[in-house]
Amino acid sequence: MVARSRRSTGATIEAAQAALNSKCAINLAGGTHHAYADRGAGYCVFNDVAVATRDVQRQGGIRRVLIADGDVHQGDGTASIFASDPNVRTFSLHAERAFPLRKQRSDVDISLPPETGDRDYLAAWERGLDAVTDGFHPELVFYLAGADPFEKDLLGGLAVSRLALAERDRALFLRCARHGWPVVIVMAGGYAPEIDDIVDIQFQTIVLAREILSQ
Repeated sequence: MVARSRRSTGATIEAAQAALNSKCAINLAGGTHHAYADRGAGYCVFNDVAVATRDVQRQGGIRRVLIADGDVHQGDGTASIFASDPNVRTFSLHAERAFPLRKQRSDVDISLPPETGDRDYLAAWERGLDAVTDGFHPELVFYLAGADPFEKDLLGGLAVSRLALAERDRALFLRCARHGWPVVIVMAGGYAPEIDDIVDIQFQTIVLAREILSQ
């Protein structure tokens, strides 16, 4: 587990460096957002996005980072790590009754009630992106493209379609493309009983990223 977690964290570090040079890069793992600075939690050993953020701040010559978390579970570890860092903005859109029971404070948190559907979900996503970028111009964006808001997910409790998840991705990618913000994508969670559903959702994220961010 430790070896796998180190490699996954290393892949997010490499993806961050690649994104700074080529607009977008993807780690097909990553998104272990429950890990804190001093401990693991929620099946997460190391917080790969937090480690990569600190790495690019120290090695990549940038300061301002946005972390947009679309996993159905709040990014509590990420929120805790960057709570006192004004150069890192965190946004989490999550189910209010999902793990963790004790939430931390992100810069922008939006908690959704059970069975939230497509329209309200996408409106909340846009509202959160507007709030977290208000007066803030990141030099790098990390996107946790969780597949677990999906309506068939066993742990999410929301009622979001595959089409709406694609629109979520598209909204972020278009915003980043418009402003010239490079993007690092990590896949985060997905717990649908049919593995093909998870793969299809993640695949459409990659296709949209290629179409929008590689222009």
